[in-house]
Amino acid sequence: MTNKSPTGIINLIRISVSQQPIMIVLTTGEKAPTFSGYDQNGKKISLADFKGKKIVLYFYPEDDTPTCTIQACNLRDNYALLKKNGFVVLGVSPDEQKKHKKFEEKYQLPFILLADPEHAIIDKYGVWGEKKLYGREYMGIHRTTFLINEKGIIVHIFLRPKNKQHAEEIIETWKALKS
Repeated sequence: MTNKSPTGIINLIRISVSQQPIMIVLTTGEKAPTFSGYDQNGKKISLADFKGKKIVLYFYPEDDTPTCTIQACNLRDNYALLKKNGFVVLGVSPDEQKKHKKFEEKYQLPFILLADPEHAIIDKYGVWGEKKLYGREYMGIHRTTFLINEKGIIVHIFLRPKNKQHAEEIIETWKALKS
C-alpha cells in the first residue's frame, strides 16, 4: 500500500510487529502521532511540549556510527540557522539515555535526543522495518525525518535524508512548502 503526498512524494514506511512485517503509512497532511519519552538528561519530553513550534523529528539507527554522526553533526553545525528559522530538533533512536548523553557530549550536540529502546515512538512513526545491507536482511530503523508544522501536522517526510546537507534540505523544503 502506498499513498502519494500532495507534493508528489511517495511516503511508505515499513515496520514489524511480533516479527510479522506490516505496512504503516504516515503521509503529509496527517496529524503527527503523539509521543513521550526520555531525553539524554533523563527529562520526560512529549510532542505536546512543542505545541506551536516547527519540529524536525529525525529517526536514526544508532549513536556514534559514521552516517548517524555525519547527520547529527550537520544538524549541529546548522543549528543556529534551524533555530533562526523557528525549528526545534528532536532526534530519536533505540539507544539508551546514557549512550545518548555520551553522543551529545562527544559531538557537542545542542538538541534533544530521545531514547526509545522499547520502540514506542519508533513504532508510532513506522520507521522500524526490514533492511538489507550487503545481501543480509535484518530489522532496523529506516533513517527518516518528519517536518511537523506549528499545528502538529506532518508537512513533509524525508525517506532518504541527505546526511551531509540535511539541515539545508530541511530549510529549502520548508521554504518551498510556504511559497
